[in-house]
Amino acid sequence: MTVLHTLPRTQTLDCVFDTPAGGDRDVLAGRNVLARIGYGHHGGRPTLYRGSPRIDVHMMTAADVPFTEVWVTDRPVRCGLQDNLVYAEDGEHFFCAVRVEESGVYRDAVRTAYGAAFRLARQQGYTDLFRMWNLVGDITGANAEGTEIYQDFCAGRALAFEEWSEHFEGMPAATGIGSLGTGIDLYFLACRPGRTTHLENPRQTPAHRYPDRYGPLPPSFARGTHLASDGYGPGAVYVSGTASILGDDTVHPDDIERQLDVTLANIETLVSEQNLRRHAVDAGYGLAELDRVKVYVRDAEHLPAVRARCAEVFPGGADVVFLNVGICRPDLLVEMEGICR
Repeated sequence: MTVLHTLPRTQTLDCVFDTPAGGDRDVLAGRNVLARIGYGHHGGRPTLYRGSPRIDVHMMTAADVPFTEVWVTDRPVRCGLQDNLVYAEDGEHFFCAVRVEESGVYRDAVRTAYGAAFRLARQQGYTDLFRMWNLVGDITGANAEGTEIYQDFCAGRALAFEEWSEHFEGMPAATGIGSLGTGIDLYFLACRPGRTTHLENPRQTPAHRYPDRYGPLPPSFARGTHLASDGYGPGAVYVSGTASILGDDTVHPDDIERQLDVTLANIETLVSEQNLRRHAVDAGYGLAELDRVKVYVRDAEHLPAVRARCAEVFPGGADVVFLNVGICRPDLLVEMEGICR
């Protein structure tokens, strides 16, 4: 395995995409691995591997090239297992992963898993959540009660956030996306208090204020989170999974090109200097500064058009990966996330 490009070293926590293709492995020299997430052809329970957490998620078809998302730090790493949780921390950052096995109804299991993870993070002193991922099998299918699985998941997550709201301020950037496996894999990053600013987008209704037509309890995430640097520099903006939504409505169903236009415009607005200053963050970015980009495409037939557009938008040095998986609404064709630094 070899590693592609690294983000600028403006703080101790970095993310790299490790792929079988060529690149510069020196990025890992002298650094410590906080966690590995293998996006590949099979899934599995989180475990410890080479002294840090590893979780494998079934996100690639047989024809796709897998990759590993590696979180690295300049600080010493301590890791452990607690019940179904695997975790690591470096004194400033905390990683935690847990798997929820396939179930007829997910609400209570998700609430319990999130609650256990929040309890552990609080015990370790990491109460600023800044990035979450939720990889949901058969995301728009129906559970045993006839409720959409994503809405079932959102209900459990919302209940956990409500229960722990006294200890965790606000909701962080997050992605809720389909997987090719069963069950739900979730992992998140947190830090010591005082470094996060959760961001909303003036083009979009905050997800936690969605009307009940999107489920009995709304999704629990911000459109992005700014993480102030723990060293020097302006920090980073973690962009949530973003799609062709204006207000709370899907726009341009069945039109991949126009959905791409809206998705990119939403990200551009979110990370702009004007929007960050609205949140009292002294920074600003453009699409050319988005890196570690994951692009989720519902229909394989749209992959060539999406790849071509992303090649136009993102500079050659950016790492961009494409995943052919389900999205949280049946009428959404594409979703995108990344990091601006």
